[in-house]
Amino acid sequence: MCASRTPAEWDETFEHFVDMTLGYMALNMGQRYLNRVERLPMHTSIRTGHQYMLELLNQHPDRMFNKIRMYRPCFEMLIQVLRQQTTLQNSRYLTLEEHVMIFVYVISQKATNRMAMEDWQHSGSTISVVFTKICKAIASLSHTFIKPPNFDAIPDEIRWNPKYYPYFQNCVGAIDGTHIAAHAPADVANNFRGRKSTVTSNMLAICSFDMLFTYVVTGWEGAVHDSRVLTTQLEDPTSGFPHPPPGKYYLVDSGYSNKPGFLAPFRNVPYHLRDARKRAGGINGPTELFNYRHASLRNCIERCFGVLKARFPILRYMTNFSLIRQREIAMCCCVLHNFIRLHNRGDPLFDRYGVDGVMPPSDSDSDDDAPSSSGTARDQGANSRNDNNFANDMRDHIMFEMYLNYN
Repeated sequence: MCASRTPAEWDETFEHFVDMTLGYMALNMGQRYLNRVERLPMHTSIRTGHQYMLELLNQHPDRMFNKIRMYRPCFEMLIQVLRQQTTLQNSRYLTLEEHVMIFVYVISQKATNRMAMEDWQHSGSTISVVFTKICKAIASLSHTFIKPPNFDAIPDEIRWNPKYYPYFQNCVGAIDGTHIAAHAPADVANNFRGRKSTVTSNMLAICSFDMLFTYVVTGWEGAVHDSRVLTTQLEDPTSGFPHPPPGKYYLVDSGYSNKPGFLAPFRNVPYHLRDARKRAGGINGPTELFNYRHASLRNCIERCFGVLKARFPILRYMTNFSLIRQREIAMCCCVLHNFIRLHNRGDPLFDRYGVDGVMPPSDSDSDDDAPSSSGTARDQGANSRNDNNFANDMRDHIMFEMYLNYN
């Protein structure tokens, strides 16, 4: 056994321990001092964010369009609307113009926070605060710029086109869903995986034949079928869905049921424009003629989505925002889409996609031609069958009248 230590020996041991600890701390602090890197300011470019904004505003107009996907007159009108209809004003160090340009730059260039920091010479926290503030403000304008269609008027795109008039004179728009890129927490990511296993969210939209969105709902999980989104919105009295009056209808694809208010094409018959154009023999029978013209007219919603995603690539490559912010970003893109359509009829993207029959890149996660069991199961009741019979009779009447005049 070891002999017990005396108090003096314990004191000596403790002093030795303290000396070693203090010596180690002093050595560590000295090493850190010798190896320290002098802290340097990061955003030291000669061109400030304000100067960059002035360059874009005052130099070649295409340079501004390439950066924020709109020209100066449209941008200045957007600033005027935001000043009048929101509480946004200049901040202490940034003008409202720079605020808005940073936001539109991020969604138009799918820029990360670091990229925006470098281009605009602001800190990451400033970029984040600016982005959030402008995103909420523009999303709040959705009721101003995304309005239901005029149910009483016949759209000019139908009235003055013999392919569509008088057959589709009661049509008031087109409905479809599209998948946009999403970031979801790991515990719910599977709910956002579409048919191609990519993480997406589902957006349902109605558009006019003038390529204006008239109703948009965002934020649905990518695994949810388009028909379920529509059914839920129809059943929710608070959704604000613009129900067509009796006798009027929206055009839908074959992923939805043909029923009052919603005119679908014939199933198991060539439908898409690309299918009709591949056929060497041309139109074969009344159902193919109906489907071809139905697809040609409904193509406006595909072209709307084409313009939207071409203008705002963030919808294809969403960065890591919260799910709530991702919904707001998608809504902001639709608001800006309508704003540009209303205030700049010569916009290059609308000119590119605005031609009847133009087929934008296909959506890899589209639910076209994939009817859901939940959607069809709702139509099994007696009342639903009667309604569907009425809708089928109306479709048959349009088909035969169209084919009679075609020959």
